[in-house]
Amino acid sequence: MSLFSHLNPAPSFPPYTGPYKVGTTDVEIPAAELPSPSPIPDPTLSTVSFRIFYPCEPPAKPAKPVYWLPDPQQEYLGAYVRFLGASHRVSAFLRNLPFLRILSYTTIPVIRNASILQAPTKTKRWPVMVFSHGLGGTKNAYSHLLGSLSSHGVVVIAPDHRDGSAPLSLIRAAPGSTPRPIEYKSIAHRQTPEVEKARDDQLKIRLWELGLIHEALLKIDRGEPLMNILAEKSSETMGDLAMFSSSLDVHRPGSISWSGHSFGAATVVQLVKSVFYAPSKDAPSSYKPLFQPSSSSQIAHQITPDSTVSLLDLWCMPLLSKSTRWLNALPLPCYAPNGPGGTNVIAILSDAFFKWGSNLNQLKRTISEDPSLDEPMVKRHAAPYVFYPVSSAHLSQSDFGILFPWLTRKALKAEDPARTLRLNTRAILEVVRRKGVKVADTSAIDMEEAAADGFIAGGQIGQDQKILRRDGSVAGWIALELGNHKHMEEAANEQTSQTADPMEAVVQAEVSKTMSN
Repeated sequence: MSLFSHLNPAPSFPPYTGPYKVGTTDVEIPAAELPSPSPIPDPTLSTVSFRIFYPCEPPAKPAKPVYWLPDPQQEYLGAYVRFLGASHRVSAFLRNLPFLRILSYTTIPVIRNASILQAPTKTKRWPVMVFSHGLGGTKNAYSHLLGSLSSHGVVVIAPDHRDGSAPLSLIRAAPGSTPRPIEYKSIAHRQTPEVEKARDDQLKIRLWELGLIHEALLKIDRGEPLMNILAEKSSETMGDLAMFSSSLDVHRPGSISWSGHSFGAATVVQLVKSVFYAPSKDAPSSYKPLFQPSSSSQIAHQITPDSTVSLLDLWCMPLLSKSTRWLNALPLPCYAPNGPGGTNVIAILSDAFFKWGSNLNQLKRTISEDPSLDEPMVKRHAAPYVFYPVSSAHLSQSDFGILFPWLTRKALKAEDPARTLRLNTRAILEVVRRKGVKVADTSAIDMEEAAADGFIAGGQIGQDQKILRRDGSVAGWIALELGNHKHMEEAANEQTSQTADPMEAVVQAEVSKTMSN
């Protein structure tokens, strides 16, 4: 570590712990170039945008840094300040203060547009995961988790949702055109018909975007030309999508993993169910589907009972809309008669979301084999994995915990956000391994094996045995069972309001904890 890194006041990330260097490319594709599996919910959404994290070749020369705050940085910084409650006038002032402007110097430890590494698999293709961000998130806001997964051999796609859930998102109609901003949309958090419709409208956009991104991945792997608006506006060879040709494992049914945080986790649940149970011939007239792919669409062939699902701090309220109640009562695809059960589903909660009792109970029903029952259970299939790291916060699931450790320690009473993300990475990778997908071994350091050093050779399936055990083998990593009333009673001791949104749940749980100390 250089002397400059010690003196640099800008928040920074630790290096990734996998054996591969990580490259990244920014992508924005005109929606008109992609077949839409479902009707477009908003005709003004002319493009779809995402960032790709991938294992890459070491660079021959130093590459330009990738800044955590996207361009234009001042606009994004002001948008984050407004997201926290400031007015436009106040945010315009605050974004110029030195203690906030230092975020402009924070970089992600990735290599811009590096050449993709050849996969060490028989097919020469890397496994692919799509990760949906939560409220206040962006395609950069989970860079440490997603980069960590990529450093272990996973290509991760991070969409930039244009549904008003991000502090700011920009739509570019063409290379060099003036971007059109989409700012954060403040929606009340009481479960009223108006709020349900607003969240449904957001989910329609999110699901449509994921459908387009899936189509884009198929075209990219087939080597079909696509306009990357972000590449076209750059003087360098930026975002060369051709290098991903024949490198992505996206054609086999069930090969893509689907993951998300908070509202993003709800998006993933809604996606896999909407696709798996479409067309909805048995649905009642009250059911209003948010995503309507045909049975012959490409995404209908992709999402199967074998699809891996990872849910971080699943926020359940958006799934409880009356218009989609029929779908919410159906189980995840993994519980189909020919499915593997919960072995390819993992839910990871922060301490705050564990203590949000009503959301915890709804989560357990959502990932059970019969969500229509009040008592969540799994009798005919293997149970899903459910864990929570103690002393963690909702922000610990994203980059914010690492960038602002003093905030998570002092205000949220959360400890070691970097370890929380290491545990998340280990668990997600192990679920993928046990499905038979080849990813790099977890290092002995990450597995907290004090006597070992470096990476364990072999790449055996199930190499990180401890992380999914339910016996407390990993310190501070608590396993939950769907029907365990003891955990429900513990959560009820600090239960938060049933109508709270994620931010309210975090605040209420942490304030309650602070007052009890």
